[in-house]
Amino acid sequence: MKIIIAPTKKMVINTNDFNVQGLPQYIEETRQILQKMQTLSYEDAHTMWRCSDKLARQNYNWLQQMNLDAQLTPAILAYTGIQYQYMAPDLFTAPALDYVQRNLRILSGFYGILRPFDGVIPYRLEMQSAIQVAGAHDLYEFWSNKLYQTLHFEQGPVLNLASQEYAKAITPYLQPDDRMINVIFGSKVNGQLKVKATLAKMARGEMVRYLAENNIHDVAAITRFDHPDWHYDVTRSTDSELVFINNERQH
Repeated sequence: MKIIIAPTKKMVINTNDFNVQGLPQYIEETRQILQKMQTLSYEDAHTMWRCSDKLARQNYNWLQQMNLDAQLTPAILAYTGIQYQYMAPDLFTAPALDYVQRNLRILSGFYGILRPFDGVIPYRLEMQSAIQVAGAHDLYEFWSNKLYQTLHFEQGPVLNLASQEYAKAITPYLQPDDRMINVIFGSKVNGQLKVKATLAKMARGEMVRYLAENNIHDVAAITRFDHPDWHYDVTRSTDSELVFINNERQH
């Protein structure tokens, strides 16, 4: 069973805690993307990033000196958004670290798809960013079916803990016999099930930790996700969607 998650905008350099075990599988494609990004004017980069001028200036200056082969950080430590904070990979046991290296994959607009110990550098590029590389209209077209093929659905199901933006890099290529299981972390609001982004990110990180620490390989065991804030809702779940409901006081 493979598990897919999204990256985060916030990244750090950490060359101390864990060793890098290799370069990303599609590093040559990443070099193409970087080359294209480095041709952008500041105005075009700022528009693409959709962030403050201060943040855009910092990223644009960094972009000019980016080196894909130096000061590499294992991907699982490089991303530091909410999901990764709640995953807390720096606290994993050795078997859990082995588990995520084998089974966890991080989707990325810049790197395509990453194993946890692939060496990366900080970058700012979302999968839905408006950039055209190598004749492709956008990054979804640039990556085409490569990320889907890398997941090897013929070997077993893929658990989708990624955001919709990143899952869209996989779903167009699914075949009838492929099994991708979406995990929904919802909250009941006025009788309706709503996904609260921050709570969902926290839960995705905690689920990855649960799967890794318990060496989970079958779908049934996922439903036993042991967390005081969430419970599995069998009535809302299907073969292709596992629904967990937040235990907070309902509105």
